Amino acid sequence: MPAPTRLLAAAVTVAACLGTTAVPATAAGDTDTDAVVSRGVTIPTFYNPPATLPAADGTLVRTEPLPLALSLPGVDGPLPGTATRLMYKSTDSAGGPVAVTGAYIEPTAAWRGSGARPLVAVAPGTMGQGDQCAASLGLEHPLTVNLQTLSVGYENLAIYRLLARGIAVVVTDYPGLGATDRLHTYVNRVDEAHAVLDAVRAARSLGGTSLTTASRVALYGYSQGGGATAAAAELQPSYAPDVTLAGTYTGAPPADLAAVTRAIDGSDLAGALGWSVNGFVQSDPKLKPIAEAHLNAAGKAALKDLSTMCVGDALLAYNSARSTSWTTDGSSISDIVEEEPALQAFLADQRIGTLKPTSPVRLATGTADNLVPHAQARALAVAWCAKGVDVTYKPVVLPGLGRAVLNHFAPLLIDQGDAISWLTDRLDGKPASSNCATLPLKP
Repeated sequence: MPAPTRLLAAAVTVAACLGTTAVPATAAGDTDTDAVVSRGVTIPTFYNPPATLPAADGTLVRTEPLPLALSLPGVDGPLPGTATRLMYKSTDSAGGPVAVTGAYIEPTAAWRGSGARPLVAVAPGTMGQGDQCAASLGLEHPLTVNLQTLSVGYENLAIYRLLARGIAVVVTDYPGLGATDRLHTYVNRVDEAHAVLDAVRAARSLGGTSLTTASRVALYGYSQGGGATAAAAELQPSYAPDVTLAGTYTGAPPADLAAVTRAIDGSDLAGALGWSVNGFVQSDPKLKPIAEAHLNAAGKAALKDLSTMCVGDALLAYNSARSTSWTTDGSSISDIVEEEPALQAFLADQRIGTLKPTSPVRLATGTADNLVPHAQARALAVAWCAKGVDVTYKPVVLPGLGRAVLNHFAPLLIDQGDAISWLTDRLDGKPASSNCATLPLKP
């Protein structure tokens, strides 16, 4: 392993161990009048979108330097690189303009593959729904802790591993996460796909980088991020034909939200149910009366509470919660979906796998994953193979680890190195080889 790579690997470990930021609750009168405070964390005014946005998708709205939590001196510059906070324009699922925030990191390490320095757009996994959970803030504060919130920037590991290979990285916060003008539309495939593809456009237009028009582009995402990159790969030909993809990694994608909703109800991460319902209503206001008719006072309070929470908060406060305690008649959220045609239609529209990516995809899923169920993720690989997509399917075979959250996140760590190596080969111009022909008929 080259010295810069070893140093960056050590840096990631140090960041995970020492990168804690104790963020005290903000006292009245201590903040800018335009600042937003979410669970005791003051969101920089950078994240407040302007009243008017540019017309073109991917256009930069504003930028500023982003101090990385861990930056080590190097011969050629700071390791792992130099970061810039971004706000750029995208289009939401309703066709309206939306401001999205994120970050671009110019690596110090040299790119040793063929061609110009490449770019990977990282779509974060589930961070939560509070503005303080945004992945770009996680680069500055990897572990934010106070009496009101617990936020972990776990995507930093993948980002730093990509930077160590000399790959430039742009990470999106998604609509409404970070940017303070709306609620995050959790697992909305169109919102997330557009945000990922427009992040590429924004990074390309940023001045002072080593990216060129010849820079190859790839996508990386796991869990919520896996759904985002899967949807982006599907929508790229129609939404962003100017963004040619060398390859896409989608890990544990929530392709079938009906199946995922059933799985997370009563699980370690049951709070994600609240984020989903909040996101559905934000995406389609016509669903609000349906939600209000079925939710009792406890359910409405839970959804309001969760709307400002990060993953750590939800794991502590709503671990094993069941949606039957949130409804007026004791029905589960899944039961209500089955009774309401409007909800069924909304979830059907969120289904990933009905369109055809035109670039290679590596899809990985843990065989024991019962949080974002293995079967529905594998079914996405089967659907794409049937459409002639160049799919590399990777089942991560693990025994059940007892807790659903462990079954879900263990494959992320175990497969991450191979996933990044696969993307690196695509960015180096090496052809992908599909294993659709050997995909077993059964999981």
